[in-house]
Amino acid sequence: MRLKKYKPTSPGIRHRLALHKNLLGKNSSLFKNLLYPLKSTGGRSSITGRTTVWHRGGGVKRKFRLFKGKNFFGGFIVIAIFYDPVRTAYVSLLFNFVSKKFEFNLSSFRVLPGSCFIYSNNLDQRNLGSRSSLKHLPPGSIVHNVGEKYSRLGLFGRSAGTSCRIIQKTNNTVKLKLPSGKLIEVSNSFFGTLGSVSNLENRFVVPGKAGYSRLRGRRPIVRGIAMNPVDHPHGGRTNGGRPSVTPWGKPTKGKPTVKRK
Repeated sequence: MRLKKYKPTSPGIRHRLALHKNLLGKNSSLFKNLLYPLKSTGGRSSITGRTTVWHRGGGVKRKFRLFKGKNFFGGFIVIAIFYDPVRTAYVSLLFNFVSKKFEFNLSSFRVLPGSCFIYSNNLDQRNLGSRSSLKHLPPGSIVHNVGEKYSRLGLFGRSAGTSCRIIQKTNNTVKLKLPSGKLIEVSNSFFGTLGSVSNLENRFVVPGKAGYSRLRGRRPIVRGIAMNPVDHPHGGRTNGGRPSVTPWGKPTKGKPTVKRK
């Protein structure tokens, strides 16, 4: 995908950079059994109704591309690649030669419509997009969507343009380097897809205006010092050099909050 730069006809699009989506599939409504409406929570808990994730709400209606993952071993052919409003990565519409059904899955980088690959416990041919257990992949391999089960979304390497690298293998474990640079050790029975995730140019996108975030369901963030004293510890502009704290008085800078054990 190449970047599209707009003419500066208004301040909102003066610096905007977007991706050309002319190579993506246009009509995904043909497979309505794989599309489900996504209910907006507004950042509130479904149990208590209180706000648990701040600065969420509004946005346009979206539909969720369901990854069923049944009978996922077999051969596949990519029918089309679609934009997904829920994820940064693109999704591929696959036809399963075994179950004779259409399925959605994460699209790999440089995998185009018409590409064929295999999901198997032990691969004979290693192609981009093929999925197998890590114990059958050589060290140095680039994988993504690494997870415990082959039929579900993985735990690591699912965002656009990211990938994991197999650093070291033992009899029972595999050492992975995550996109963040962190090294973790997982079981060699974990599954991974060869290649990196699609939409590598997503990091170059410049929204250009706040309305872009509002359409995605992200509301403005107000500084604590701009509030009243009853709303935030920093409010009233008379905090007297107080260290940065959360609305509930917990330190936000420098204090470790992760429990190591």
